[in-house]
Amino acid sequence: MSIRLVLADDHPLILNALEQLFALEPDFQVLARCQDGEEALKAIDFYQPDVLILDLRMPRKDGRAVLREMQQAQCPTRVILLTAAIEESEALEAIRLGVHGVVLKEMAPRLLVECIRKVHAGGQWVERRSASQALNTLLRHRDGQRDVASILTRREQEIMRLVAQGIRNQSVAEALCISEGTVKIHLYNIYKKLHIDSRMALSLYARDKGFS
Repeated sequence: MSIRLVLADDHPLILNALEQLFALEPDFQVLARCQDGEEALKAIDFYQPDVLILDLRMPRKDGRAVLREMQQAQCPTRVILLTAAIEESEALEAIRLGVHGVVLKEMAPRLLVECIRKVHAGGQWVERRSASQALNTLLRHRDGQRDVASILTRREQEIMRLVAQGIRNQSVAEALCISEGTVKIHLYNIYKKLHIDSRMALSLYARDKGFS
């Protein structure tokens, strides 16, 4: 099965180089080349690609604007930022907006190919030179929150978050407009699902998963 790609970069030389690189991969298919954000959004809407290779700085909507519109539209296309340089704040915002990979243009081409395969398979890829401790923590928390969502219901997650903040059962009940008895039942179920037995253990778990 082909990995269907849309490329977005305002430099024709970069687009040419990417297309030549991906032509060497039998399972890669380039659907469109775009030189600005508007073109990229139109191509994504038309082709529904598996992966978008996106430059951060482009005319007529930069990479962040493209990411915001994709997030609002709940677009399933996975995104890899391919950029010459990126600030920590930009990387953090990009991850929050749903980027799954960050690769610097100076890196070896084979790393981009590896990144695409990993991201297409459901993973994440952030080159060490473009990542900070804060970014790594954010990525770990996002993975943790996905893990929790597969175990706890939305109500249980709300209660865990409040308990992790040190809020007592009565106040949790008032905040969620439920009875204190219902809070206790939810806590019992949370403890059972997570295999823990105390509020302290729950707080530590929530903090590790990015819920506090």
